[in-house]
Amino acid sequence: MGGRNQSQAPLTLEQKADELRHHGETARLLHEMPKPTVAMLNGVAAGAGLALALACDLRIASHAAVLTTAYAKMALSGDLGVSYFLTRLVGTARAAELLFLSEKVDAAEALRLGLVNRVLEATALRDSTLKLARQLAHGPSVAFRYMKRNLVCAQTGSLEAVLESEAYGMARCGRTQDVKEAAAAFKEKRVAVFKGC
Repeated sequence: MGGRNQSQAPLTLEQKADELRHHGETARLLHEMPKPTVAMLNGVAAGAGLALALACDLRIASHAAVLTTAYAKMALSGDLGVSYFLTRLVGTARAAELLFLSEKVDAAEALRLGLVNRVLEATALRDSTLKLARQLAHGPSVAFRYMKRNLVCAQTGSLEAVLESEAYGMARCGRTQDVKEAAAAFKEKRVAVFKGC
């Protein structure tokens, strides 16, 4: 990592924490970027891999997917926002259980818990996930930006903050060409073609 070689002194505690903070930025960017993010899970998602998947807005899994925090089994406490995302997705008690016990969760249980959005046959996973990604890519990107902003705000903000975020987002989206296109497409009974403006 970072071009370090065997002859260099080991990192101090603070240097290692800084390095991990830097890696954590990946999860933050996935979570906060103004576009929908999608994780495709077709096998084991453990530790940091699970954390990055949880940082995404949507998670599509095959029946072969297995999720585990795995940190306790490695005598580690967790990184990349795994505690943040687990707590918000499944609640504090279940998040504690998943972290402390590091048990494997199959795809059906992950769906039941809300860790994944959909479970598909492995043979359909790639095509279905790409179809979903294309749908999002062709969607109203300005509206998606504000939807995502509202969802992030709702995780930690007050109702007042969420209402303010929603009001601004609606006002901003109402000025886009995409809103006019959506209305015209509805009236003409056709699929809207959004331009992101």
